[in-house]
Amino acid sequence: MRKLLTLSACLVAAAAVAAQSRTILDNARVHIVEAKGRVQAAEVAPAVVVRVPSGDAEWLDESARGRNGAVPGPAIVVQVKNGSSTAPAPPSASQPGGGQFTGMSFKTLFENDRVRVMRARMEVGAREGFHTHAADTDVVHLSGGEIEDTADGKTKTNRWKPGDVEFEARGSSHSARNAGAAVDVILVALK
Repeated sequence: MRKLLTLSACLVAAAAVAAQSRTILDNARVHIVEAKGRVQAAEVAPAVVVRVPSGDAEWLDESARGRNGAVPGPAIVVQVKNGSSTAPAPPSASQPGGGQFTGMSFKTLFENDRVRVMRARMEVGAREGFHTHAADTDVVHLSGGEIEDTADGKTKTNRWKPGDVEFEARGSSHSARNAGAAVDVILVALK
């Protein structure tokens, strides 16, 4: 009976943790969740943890599996899966901050052998000229905003909220324009 009660308590605790998070994206490269409460480092490593709206970001590597600590939430957790992208980056691919970006700023927060994490700001009226992504990139929106995006000859306006996440695949191409207030994001470029 005691084992049954212990098992039941564990299942209730696991359900409570699951109820505090929701999967945003799951593909071959990343598993991204929105964690409403504290994030157990040992359960998510290797991962980038981004707190919204502050933009504080940190890397939890495999050594976190041995620590019993938790990272304060709420946060967006970008769990990095093993392996690298199978799609080769086209020769014309670019990194953020090139000449085709006007009215934008980029600041590298940290980089390791798995990711490059940057904070980016798109000022009012800023533009991204047509470019091709050199890496799979997860965009975590800190401020929200309106971005007019043109890809494959079609233009649409995306309305983002704080905590929204978008995935820009390696080799994908587009241009963009800020159609509203300044937009702040965290970019997680996968290696």
